Amino acid sequence: MLDFPAFSWYNIHMKVDTEVAELKGRVAELEALVKFYEEQFRLAKHRQFGASSEKSEYDQLNLFNEAEATADDNATEPELVEVTRKFRKRKRLPNDKLPENLPVEVIEHDLPPGEQVCPECEGPMHVMGRERRRELKIIPAKAVIVEHVRKVYACRNCEKDAYGVPIRKAPMDEPVIKGSFASPESIAHIMTQKFVMGSPLYRQEQEWNRQGIALSRQTMSNWLLTATEAWLKPIYDAFKEILCVCNDVLHADETTLQVLREPGKTPQSKSYMWMYRTSGNATQPLVLYEYQPGRHAKHPQEFLKDFKGFLHTDGYDGYHKLPKEITIVGCWTHARRKWDEALKALPEQDREGSEALRGKRYCDKLFALERSFADLPPKERLEKRRELSRPLVDEFFAWLEVKSLKTPPKTSLGKAVFYALGQRTYLENYLLDGRLEISNNRAERSIKPFVIDRNYVLRKFMCSA
Repeated sequence: MLDFPAFSWYNIHMKVDTEVAELKGRVAELEALVKFYEEQFRLAKHRQFGASSEKSEYDQLNLFNEAEATADDNATEPELVEVTRKFRKRKRLPNDKLPENLPVEVIEHDLPPGEQVCPECEGPMHVMGRERRRELKIIPAKAVIVEHVRKVYACRNCEKDAYGVPIRKAPMDEPVIKGSFASPESIAHIMTQKFVMGSPLYRQEQEWNRQGIALSRQTMSNWLLTATEAWLKPIYDAFKEILCVCNDVLHADETTLQVLREPGKTPQSKSYMWMYRTSGNATQPLVLYEYQPGRHAKHPQEFLKDFKGFLHTDGYDGYHKLPKEITIVGCWTHARRKWDEALKALPEQDREGSEALRGKRYCDKLFALERSFADLPPKERLEKRRELSRPLVDEFFAWLEVKSLKTPPKTSLGKAVFYALGQRTYLENYLLDGRLEISNNRAERSIKPFVIDRNYVLRKFMCSA
């Protein structure tokens, strides 16, 4: 029997313990990785097949002492009433209505003179009444050629004089584009079809061709760009000055798009359309779009260089680099969305009573408070927020501080926890002023129409008001 030194047995034991500890750590790491992949699989499955709404059946429950808050000792019990009749719910009727201010084209239907006699006595018949029905007649776009003829006048008496003949011309408007046969109506129609109705130029070209008009998309592109630069850009610049100088509460958002044949960029590369708009308290809503080739923070810095006040944004870090004269107001909808994703990443049986559900309910309670403040003037809304919303916000972030100590940051729950903590300064800023909103949904609603049609964007400039 071999005799090994005592220290050799000790070294072997220590080596085994080390390997066991490493294997246990590796197993824990793999288990966490599998759990993460399961969460991502459930989220991907929900995005593909589930509803996009952030509401769930768990929203019916209330974590925040609902019974104590709604109880009223002085309220009397309702009387029992026996239902003796049942009524069928009336179907909702369509609200289609023909406008009264449209011109009316009357078509009368009459009997031939030979049939206006009585079939019994063959006496003449008179009109005893009229039956009426109305139809909506739609006349497709009609193209006509407008020929401007300007008369030029000269003096007959002066024509006899060798010193010169005075000539006077009738006044005539300048063309919208010099050297072109484009009219204001045709350019406005093309712009409306493209930017409002989402019809790209190649489809409009096909429509013109079906009407026998050879109008190429290249010509329409030139019309749009020239008219935009000459006529719309001055209006855009005036709107921008009103937006940034005359308002102290704004919303901002950005979305991706692809621009074809842009110098120095591949068609697959991303460009961005930035959107800036007034708040809900503005007397005249104003929405401006600005194209930029990237998402760098310098773009909002340049656009908002004359702005001072509150700016509602999402959690993009580029907005946080704006000058100190601009106070960033974070979006609680984005924070709540993280909790909703964490909830949907859990198995169905584990959602009830989960930390993800608790975090989501904190956000839901804040939104419920805002709905109850909706009709209040800004000053009273601010007082209500200080009384009811501020304690709830403090409680929420105190709970997050505790959760962050034992929640892995790469899990769905960890992403929700650390996103809210990282955005805390900006999320709390809506409590500073009664005019501010709890979310940036107003900006997202304004940019949504553009997102629907963004595959058809042609070049770098677009404005809307």
